[in-house]
Amino acid sequence: MAEGPMQAQQGADSQASDDRALADLMRDLSQQSTALIRQEIELAKAELRQKGKAAGVGAGMFGAAGLIALFGVGALTACLILALATAVNGWLAALIVAVVYLAVAGVAALLGKGKVQEATPPAPEQAIESAKEDVRWTKQRAQAARQ
Repeated sequence: MAEGPMQAQQGADSQASDDRALADLMRDLSQQSTALIRQEIELAKAELRQKGKAAGVGAGMFGAAGLIALFGVGALTACLILALATAVNGWLAALIVAVVYLAVAGVAALLGKGKVQEATPPAPEQAIESAKEDVRWTKQRAQAARQ
């Protein structure tokens, strides 16, 4: 059976409709990709702000601990040296107190280092993982569409 002019017109309309649908899909893909990237950037910014605040709190705690310790160490140093000076020479009492203080300072430094490491690396790990997941999903959908 031969195609009539009406059927040929419908075939052309169908092709044009498919082309328009493809153009619409490509436009939507572009818009949605842009929106997704913007959302991922916002997530990264939020995550970096949160880690920055945690690092700031840790640094503030270091400062406060140092100031309080300075006052306490001054008073305790005098007390301990005077107390030990009753049993040993004054210079030996001062040396013993200094060694104890340095040991305590070493422990405090290790604890502070642990707190700072909790806030590092400053990379937005959740945003990176989410972006990787988006790329994997897009690749899978693209491969499925080709088949």
